[in-house]
Amino acid sequence: MKYLSGSASIEFFPDRCTGCGMCIEVCPHNVFIMLDGKASVHDRDSCMECGACANNCAFNALSVAKGVGCATAIINSMLYGGEPSCDCNSGGKKNGCC
Repeated sequence: MKYLSGSASIEFFPDRCTGCGMCIEVCPHNVFIMLDGKASVHDRDSCMECGACANNCAFNALSVAKGVGCATAIINSMLYGGEPSCDCNSGGKKNGCC
């Protein structure tokens, strides 16, 4: 599933990556791939901001504001109904959105 383009809060610090591949193994949406012995963000827009990659990276090469932002708003709207709202239309970037 794709969320809003360019809105994921995931940050990747390639200089800290050791190529262990843990992020690739735990990511439920295949956001990462291995390139030249290190992880690389392959599909940022598929990130659901669950935080599994950051929680399992022993080298702090990833940061995710889990449970916030547009991906969470879209998931919550599918689960509970209604339009997704992360305050994109109010001019703000509430919760790391948009």
